Parts: sequence; C-alpha cells; structure tokens
Amino acid sequence: MASAFSHAVFASGLGAAGSPRARMPVRYWVALAIIGAAPDLDVVVYPAGLNAPHIFGHRGITHALPFAAVCAALVVPLLFRGVEWRPHRFRLWLAVFAAMVSHAVLDALTNGGQGIAFFAPFSAARFHFPWQPIRVSPIGLTAFFSLDGLRVIQNELVWVWLPSALLILVARLVRARHAGWGTYASYPDPAHGDHSRGLRTSRPASAEAHVSEGHDRSRR
Repeated sequence: MASAFSHAVFASGLGAAGSPRARMPVRYWVALAIIGAAPDLDVVVYPAGLNAPHIFGHRGITHALPFAAVCAALVVPLLFRGVEWRPHRFRLWLAVFAAMVSHAVLDALTNGGQGIAFFAPFSAARFHFPWQPIRVSPIGLTAFFSLDGLRVIQNELVWVWLPSALLILVARLVRARHAGWGTYASYPDPAHGDHSRGLRTSRPASAEAHVSEGHDRSRR
C-alpha cells in the first residue's frame, strides 16, 4: 500500500479538482483526507487470520468500488445537510467516491502486497496494474519510521505528491479562468455599420443596463 499521508494528499488533490465551489468548508477537506486513508483500516483483521484472497482481508472489500459508492452516499448527506448544498449533492458524492477509490488505485500501482478486490463483494478477484512505480509502504509505525519508510516517502513525493500538487494547481487555474470570463455585452461597431460586436466584460449588470440605455438614446 501507499502511505496514509500520500493517500490523504492524493484524495485532497482530487477534491480540489471536483469541488462544487471555489471555497469549501474545512469539514470537506478533513473528510477527504480521512476517507482517502480509511480503507487501510482493514488491517485490523490480521489478528483474526483474514487475508487475501478472503473478501474481508487486507485490500479486500474496503478497497472495492461498490464499498466506496455506498460510503460516499452515506457521508455526503451527513456532512452537507443544508439546503444550499442540495444542487451540489451529486458532485459532492462524486468527489468523495473518487477520494476513496483513489486509495485502491494507488495501491494497485504499488510494487508489492496483495492485489485489489475492486469488484467485491460481487467478485473476489484481485488486481494489480501492470505499471507499478510506487514503492509499497511498510505496515506499522516502527517499520514506517525507518530507512525503508524514508525511501517510500521519497518515492511517493515523485509519484503521488507532485501529481497531486499539479492537479490542485490546474484546478485553481481553471477556476480562475472561468471566474475571469465575466459576461458578454453588445456594442455598436462603426466599422461595420449598424452591426454590433460582442465584447467580454466584467461590468456588473447595472452598468451594462446603463450602457445599453445610452446607446438607445443615441439612435433616436
């Protein structure tokens, strides 16, 4: 598996790209970070002797697509109850779903461990992607805070943190561009007779109405 830190970072990057608003409440980011790392809670079944290929073993049902869909459907109404969020419920569900699925995707890109039961409980089959650039993270705090854990973090900075930062940057640039588009207003173009030319403007609606009234008077 990738480290819990990297799972949280990547989930937050997806959340930045999929958020319905430019500014989201703190609970949105906290939820994404927790959900991004939560599937690895299945390690608690190790003492019970449950492991792959058992469906409840590590990288089993908690890493599955149906499980992520159900969790997202439960989390979104719980965290976003207000009526102002109703038009955004599907997009919020999609962001939370993607955050949880990203955990399984990153694990499938690691170079060790069991395969991922993407389709549990409908199928116990486990999968790894052919390309596995991410070093598998050791389980346990003692093992993680070691030389091997340091190598894992160095690897994840390249393959997880950097793509996450780029995703957040692109999402912000796209939002800024859309916010700067403004509205269209029509102005007479003397070079083309009575034809009007559409210009992009950020004037408020009241200013556009004033400009339009001035043009009407000039034509009378």
